[in-house]
Amino acid sequence: MFIPPTTDSSVHRIRHCCICFLLLCLWTTTCLTLWKFLESGHPRQQFQLPTSRHDIGKQIQTNSSSVISALDMGISDEEWERLQKALDWPGPDQEITQLNLSTSPVHSIFSIVGLKKSYNVGENISVVITARDHNNNLKTYGGDFFKAKLFDSKIKASVYGEVLDHRNGTYTVTLLLPWEGQAQVFVRLEHSSEVVQILKKYRDSSFPRSHYNGHFEGSEPNKTRISEVVQCNLKWGADGSWRKGNCCCEYTDIKTGTVWQCERPKNLSCDNLVHHSMGRLENPLNPVVKQFFAKKLTNVAITGDKQDINVLPSTAGNGKTDRCRSGLKTPVPAGFYFKDVWKSFVCNTQQFSSTQMGKCLENKIVYLFGDSTTRQWFEYLEKNVPGIKRMDLHTPPTGGPLMAVELKNNIIIHWRPHGVPLRFTKMLITDLHYIGNDIDTIAGGSHAVVVFTLFAHLVFHPITFYVHEVAKIRQSVVALLSRAPETTVVIKSGNTAGLKDIFQSDWYTMQLNTVMQEMFRDIDGVIYLDVWQMTSCHYLLEDLHRDAIIIANEVNMLLSHICPA
Repeated sequence: MFIPPTTDSSVHRIRHCCICFLLLCLWTTTCLTLWKFLESGHPRQQFQLPTSRHDIGKQIQTNSSSVISALDMGISDEEWERLQKALDWPGPDQEITQLNLSTSPVHSIFSIVGLKKSYNVGENISVVITARDHNNNLKTYGGDFFKAKLFDSKIKASVYGEVLDHRNGTYTVTLLLPWEGQAQVFVRLEHSSEVVQILKKYRDSSFPRSHYNGHFEGSEPNKTRISEVVQCNLKWGADGSWRKGNCCCEYTDIKTGTVWQCERPKNLSCDNLVHHSMGRLENPLNPVVKQFFAKKLTNVAITGDKQDINVLPSTAGNGKTDRCRSGLKTPVPAGFYFKDVWKSFVCNTQQFSSTQMGKCLENKIVYLFGDSTTRQWFEYLEKNVPGIKRMDLHTPPTGGPLMAVELKNNIIIHWRPHGVPLRFTKMLITDLHYIGNDIDTIAGGSHAVVVFTLFAHLVFHPITFYVHEVAKIRQSVVALLSRAPETTVVIKSGNTAGLKDIFQSDWYTMQLNTVMQEMFRDIDGVIYLDVWQMTSCHYLLEDLHRDAIIIANEVNMLLSHICPA
């Protein structure tokens, strides 16, 4: 190949280009180094708000530059766009670093619109919430997480109210008056819009707020038994690994594709992973940001019209509810408490005596999958179904798996926790199955009842991973109903919890409920039990593990679908 001779001017040009290139490289390296420093764990005095969902499109960027696509989640681009619209939550358009500019529960108020001397059962009242900051200035944007209800503590009655955000600092609640007597409005600010922005940031990131332990056991060459405990966590996204490089043992579920990582033990093989347990929680917030989560600002009742509302009997007569079955929509409100009994607006729920429970479950196999909230259902049935006994499976009493049988009426009830990530006591890793995989092993039929929940332990991880897990469960449910359409399939929604912080806020659970409802809304044969409303409006203090009276009402709803009247 011919190469032309180099002239002096050419040499100068080449030298000039080389110098410019070196300077550009040096500038780029410096900027990258500075950027990495700013993105490190070094404490900062300001928190950065996440990118708006409207700018994200069909992909989400994590803190570790890992891009998750709809294909990675196992859904279509169209479904992901639909989910993003359903999950959309307004908030400040700019970074808020001053606490006094956030929403104040002291200065925010509610008022009843056009309050009358009396109403009739079945009428609605409208409530307006006005949000103000700590300087008593009106807020100009929405995004605050308010909860509202109507209640009467004397007769233990209450009903849930859905808050409509007008995105300008004002909110409205329409509350149904479902019982005769007295009622009062109650509104609380669970989180300011500024806190929700922080929750969104870490919900959409790969920051490991929850850690887990892997327990490895094996023998040395001299046959001495040894054990090692290392940290484990979820691997999600190409660059979204919790640990970088060739650090870890990786365990990939064949069907779901979920990858679990554990630090490589020093003396044992990756094949020696035997037990799993919960680990520490890691708070990503610096002291400045933590102020926004202060107890005096979180889950606090706001002031407003406290007078009693007089409710007279209905003039329209009592409407009848449908027979409990799949395919029914969940209205707002979905029902109400009256004398501690849940009256459903979805379908004709019944109150089952112990004898009636046994009769309803005769010749049934009930599969309960999920977390400790479905274990509470297992324990309630175990306590109340006549003659049923727990089998000794040599498993932890709270970690399971568990099984109870009643031989006379041929009743079998199983409970099993879902797969990792799971914050449970120490238990065998082989006992942790993904819900979809377990559903694939069920033949189904008119005798089979499948119940699952997937919420409390997924709030620590990216919502894209949650979508992925629900998509896999949906595949298995569709296959089950295809081979055995008479199978009863029930989804238990997530319930409200006691924690209101960066780890387990109810705002996280409410968003996961939205995903679950949206992804199963077109699947025929699936029943959605909305326990969110039941737990949100009850008079007892909120806790992840709800009190016996609430569990009793939840199980009565379940049995009403298994044995509809």
